[in-house]
Parts: sequence; C-alpha cells; structure tokens
Amino acid sequence: MRTLTESEIRQLEQQGCSCDEWQRVCVADASSLKYIRATRFSGDIRIGRFGKSFEMPGGIHKHSGIFHATLHNVSVGNDCCIENIKNYIANYDIADDCFIENVDIILCDGPTAFGNGVEVAVLNETGGREVTIHDRLTAHEAYIETFYRHRPLLIARLKEFAARRTAERTSTRGTIAEHVTIVDTGYIKNTYVGAHAKVEGAGRLKNGTLNSRAEAPIHVGYGVIADDFIIQDGSSIEDCTTLSRVYVGQACSFGHGYSASDSLFFCNCQEENGEACAIFAGPFTVTHHKSTLLIAGHFSFMNAGSGSNQSNHMYKLGPIHQGAMERGAKTSSDSYILWPARIGAFSLVMGRHTSHPDTSDMPFSYLIEKNGETYLAPAVNLRSVGTIRDAQKWPKRDRRYAEGRLDHVNFNLLSPYTIAKMVRGLRRLEELERLSGPTSDVYAYQSAKITNSSLVRGQHLYRLAIEKFLGNSLISHLERTDTSSAESLLRELRPHYTDGRGTWLDLAGLIAPKELVDRLLDDVETGVVDSTDLLDGRLRELHINYYRYEWTWAYQTMLDYYGLADGAVSLADLKHVVSHWRESVVELDHMLYADAQKEFSLSAHTGFGFDGSSPRTVERDFEQVRGDFDSNPFVTATLEHIERKSQLGDKTIDLLDSLSQSL
Repeated sequence: MRTLTESEIRQLEQQGCSCDEWQRVCVADASSLKYIRATRFSGDIRIGRFGKSFEMPGGIHKHSGIFHATLHNVSVGNDCCIENIKNYIANYDIADDCFIENVDIILCDGPTAFGNGVEVAVLNETGGREVTIHDRLTAHEAYIETFYRHRPLLIARLKEFAARRTAERTSTRGTIAEHVTIVDTGYIKNTYVGAHAKVEGAGRLKNGTLNSRAEAPIHVGYGVIADDFIIQDGSSIEDCTTLSRVYVGQACSFGHGYSASDSLFFCNCQEENGEACAIFAGPFTVTHHKSTLLIAGHFSFMNAGSGSNQSNHMYKLGPIHQGAMERGAKTSSDSYILWPARIGAFSLVMGRHTSHPDTSDMPFSYLIEKNGETYLAPAVNLRSVGTIRDAQKWPKRDRRYAEGRLDHVNFNLLSPYTIAKMVRGLRRLEELERLSGPTSDVYAYQSAKITNSSLVRGQHLYRLAIEKFLGNSLISHLERTDTSSAESLLRELRPHYTDGRGTWLDLAGLIAPKELVDRLLDDVETGVVDSTDLLDGRLRELHINYYRYEWTWAYQTMLDYYGLADGAVSLADLKHVVSHWRESVVELDHMLYADAQKEFSLSAHTGFGFDGSSPRTVERDFEQVRGDFDSNPFVTATLEHIERKSQLGDKTIDLLDSLSQSL
C-alpha cells in the first residue's frame, strides 16, 4: 500500500471523487484507479486491486471497483465491488472478493462486541435465568447456565468465560470477511459478517454476528430485522423474520415472518410463521404454523402442532412461570399447557391442560384432555410409527458441516436417560395398582388420571422397552468382547469403570451421567476448567465416551431388573436376557407394523378418487399418491428388522449354548 501521487489524485477528482485529506488514502495498484468513481473519502482509507468481474444472474457482468459511495475509515480488499451506497460505510474492514450494492448504511460505532455479551432472559421474562450469549456458545453450556442457578459460583464462572470471550471480540472496527455478498439492504450497524455470508434485502442488522464460513455459509433474506443477535454457520434467516436478543445455532432455518425475542435456538431448529418468547429451544426444535406460540419453555427434538400455546403467568405476579417438554415431546393441533408443567420425553400432548402435570417419569406417553381433565396414557408412544420415524430422521436431517460442530447431539431413542425414567415409571404404575387395587377404574397421578387399561398396558410396554434396551447393550458389549471362551466372556462382562452408574441427564442434546457432569461443574467452580474451550473439551469427552458409560449403567440395571448377583452372572442368565430381548424387539416391531397399517386403512382412503365412481378408482388413486402398504419403505424396513434381530438373537443364543457346553 502507498499514498496517492498528485496525478492520481487529479485522476480520481476527474472521475467524480473527493476527499479533504488525500494523503490518508492508500492504494495497492494505480491501474485500478479507473474503477473508482463518484466516491467520497474521509478518514484513513486503504484500497486493494480491482482485477476481476462478478457475473450476475441473467448473465450481466460487473467489474470490481467502488462506484457512488461514501467511505469513512474503511479498508477495502482486492477484487471487491462496492456500488450505490445511499448513505455511507464507516469504520469497517472489508476483505477480498466482496460484493456490496444498494445498501443504505454499514456502520461500526464502537467499541462493540457484535452481539457477544448480550444477556438473553430465557424462560423467565422477568429475569433470573439470563444466558450471556457469545460466538462459541453451545447448547450444553447454555443449559447449565439456565438451569443450575442453585450453584451461584458456577454461574459466576460461566459469566466470566462469556465476559472474556466478549472482551476478545470487542473492537472499534467492524469486519466483512472474504466472499461476502450484501445487496438491497438497509441498516447494518455493529455487525460482524463472516466469510461467504449472503445478505439480500435485509431491513436491519444491529449489534450482531453472522458467524459464517466457506463450508457452511449464512443466508439472510428479504425483510429480516435482527437486533442483539448471534447467528451460527449454515443457518438461513428469511422472509421478514424478526429477532431480538436471540441466539441461533448451526444449520437452523427461520422464515415466513417468524418472530422471536429473548430466546435461544440450537442446531437444526426450524422455525416458521409463529412466535417465540423466552424459550430454550434445544436441537431440532421445529414449528411451522402461524398460530403457534412457544413461550417460557424448554424444548428439544420437539415438533409443535398448529395452534400450540402455553401460558407463563396467571395474572398475579406477571410472566414468572416456566415449563419444560423433555426431548422428543410433541404437541397436537390446538394444544395448550398452563405453566408450570413438565412433560416427559417423547410424549404427545393433545388438548388443553391446566392442572400443571409433571409426567417426567412417564416418557413415551399421551396426555389427553377429556372433559377438562388431563388423562395420561403411559408408554403408548413406544408403539407409534411417528416416534420411530422421528428417531430415524433426526440424524439424516443434521445439516451441520462435519467439522466444527458446536453441539454434541446424542440421537438415541433409548438411553440410560429415558430407560431410567421407564424403570421409575414402571415402579410408580405398579405402586398405584398395589395401593388402589387392580380393579380400580381410574388412578390419580401427578394432577393427571390414568385409566385401568392404560395402567396395565403401560406396564407391559415399559417392560418391553427396558428389556429391549438391556438386550441391545448386552449384545453390543458381546460384539466388542473376546467370546472365544466362556471364561473370557464372563471375565469381560463386568465394566472396567464405575463411571456411569446412577442418574443420567440430558443437557440439551448431550446425554451423560450426572456424577460426571457434577464433577465437571466442580472443576469449573474451582478453576480447573477456566475457559469456554476447556469446558467444551470436557463436554465433548462425555459425548465421545457415551457407550462406555452406557454399559456401566446397563450392566447394573440388568442385575437389578433380572435379580442377578454381581460377579455371579452365568451364561444361562445372559441367554435369559437375550431371549427376553428377542421377544421384546419382535413384539414392539409388530406393534409398529400394525400402527403403520392404520395409515392404509379404508378410512385413510377418504378424499381419494375424488371424482371416481368405483372403489377400484379410489384404491388406484390412493396407491398412486401414497403407495402400496407392502412396498412402503418403513413397512419393509420393519419386517427386515424383525428378521434381522431374530437372527441376531438366535446367533447370540447359539454362541452362549456352545460356550456352556465347553465348560
């Protein structure tokens, strides 16, 4: 870079440019000056080379350069095109290959941290659970900061981590990284724009970070207004979405006029049409409907039906109530929940519920409104095709770039987290039956009612799922074990570690033993873990070692469930476990098969063959649109699963029999 010569200054002035202090303007290449026209400079200016053209849609080419703009304290990289800036660009460093056209103002009025350090009043609108957002925030760190308020020293440490990151990001100059496109946009202030981001037609971006990168660019579309925000790589914010004090995780999608305030959204969330206020949206939280309001709740792996709504106040002390729907919970159309309430994992909520139910120990259940009361049908979602389909689709819909994923997501439907709840739920159902008697018509449970048939069915389904999980864990362990002899198999059966026993937690997608989580949090409090990076490293370790911890838990649970003695488990005991596993898998799969068959029943044909006059016309129209039941991919996969697991069970039992004969 060098200052301009007198002849170069005259050339620029003849091209309609002006500056009060030309000596503060530096350029890289004199031959590029012809591409600078009708531009006003002030402050310190640095301009790179202009040697390339941009090909626009429709085949038009625009040469790089600066045309009709006002720049103040700006550096411009090589091969940028900056054109038709209605107001000005001030205090920004613009990297190479950027295209900026038809923009009102791009301003850094520092010092600013570009959205880092903003406090989001999640769950409780009146405060008390504020999460400090920053550009390395994970769902798990945010979960801890939200829900561990009983450990004030821990919260103070996390605030220190965030403050340190905020200080690192604070600057008096803004950045527009390489290969950025900003067109037809209004007001951009104190916003960091990462590499390969594309901003088209946004209304306002103020105090935020677009943490874009080449492998996973961010797109911000027409009419978007965002204040005090951070948006992570791979996300798209479209169609008049409005964000205020919001964190958006990796590979999220917002559109169709969605509005959110004081909310956190983590990886792979999809939000359209509706509204969110003070929510913690863990991974894969989805809502698509205009009439849906999510407020003051914790959600993850959740799908909200149209018209879903919650209330976080009862017109007394204001909006102070909060609720939680554990992973995988769903709401049907027009559902309503009066917070506080807690809905168990993978449960379905239908109707209006005002009695503040807590069904956290009854996962995979239905909550149904009947005559204004909440009825609970435990475990019935275990036999639902929709539940299994959701579990299969989440990994396939993970749109994050493989490298640099922030959230550590465990997709397992059955895990120590959900199975432990089933074990407790089974005990509660058995206790209800024992205390009230097996002939009672209705049982009372946590502000809900359970019918006799639901109670009996729930116990059976929970047993099937528990036995399926324990068998899964045992067979997986045997596949990693030396099975050349009975002695080696039995010797390797007992876990080599004690980590994993006891309670397990779901930290917004990361499933881990509570004991190890508490140990990590102790290390944060004592300063052993003293940064966001170290915290994330430890959380990643918990995620990576999940299956090691799972076997520790599953082994102890297997002993307790089947009444076995530690150190005295025989091959016959293992054969018993595998036999129960095989029967449970097959029975659950047959239930799923029967549930899928309902999708092809005669009632499902209603509306097909619209102008047809014969049943055959209806049938043919249905088959052309929906397909044939026997060839449906889920149906064929279920039948294949039954066959495959039956063969695996037979193979494992044969192995145990042969080892028994060798003793």
